[in-house]
Amino acid sequence: MSTYWGYHLCINARGASLAAISDADNIEKFTKDLVKRIDMIAYGEPQIVHFGSGNKAGYTLIQLIETSNISAHFVEDDGYGTKTGSYYFDCFSCKPFDINEVIKCCREYFKNESEQLSYMTRQA
Repeated sequence: MSTYWGYHLCINARGASLAAISDADNIEKFTKDLVKRIDMIAYGEPQIVHFGSGNKAGYTLIQLIETSNISAHFVEDDGYGTKTGSYYFDCFSCKPFDINEVIKCCREYFKNESEQLSYMTRQA
């Protein structure tokens, strides 16, 4: 049986609900629900901050967990005036987690139409 130091899921999603990704309360509820659903322990409250300009503007989420972190950046505009509803999400933990539950939770809260997934195990 192989032992890994970390488990890392990346989601690049498009076609998400603009209302959902532009709502700090929704992002906070998502974060707290996700932490419970994948059996992690939050370290403090999630940091959810809207900043940036142009197509870089949007909410960024950082949630420390006892075994590493959950992060995301939500993109509302592509810089050409088109509302995109994209987000870039990462969950990294030295404790294994159910990637299907993470994907399901993301879809429920953000209603994305599609996503690209990347999952890797990590060991130095």
